[in-house]
Amino acid sequence: MEDPPRATDVSLVFPPDPVWVRTARETVRTLLAVAGRADLTDAALLLTSEAVTNAVNACRTTACTSPVTLSAGWADPHRLRVLVHDSAPGLPECRAPAADEESGRGMMLISYGADAWGVCTHGPGRGKRTWFELGRLKLDRSSQ
Repeated sequence: MEDPPRATDVSLVFPPDPVWVRTARETVRTLLAVAGRADLTDAALLLTSEAVTNAVNACRTTACTSPVTLSAGWADPHRLRVLVHDSAPGLPECRAPAADEESGRGMMLISYGADAWGVCTHGPGRGKRTWFELGRLKLDRSSQ
């Protein structure tokens, strides 16, 4: 049996509509505020927006009407993990779009901004789960 979510974990299920991107972002902002991790806020909100927008766009372009799920919580006391699940077919691509393209940078931003990230297709149900982590301890190069 799966462990129940900790009190600091959040989950949000919503239709694949862009109006929900803001709610997903604010959900992560609240989680970070409760945990006292303002240091992760800017990066977490940007990456959450990109992952949720990518899922919503994948659903809309493939006429998938299944809900999108955001799950966020602590992989350990220092690492935030955000996972976005959608049931649309296909996998997101990490590509470098031309300068004049208006979209296509989401996965690239996630790959550069996250301490760890990935896309998985295993687990219950159809679709894929895009995830990222922030907050891994890094060496302070100024003290070397």
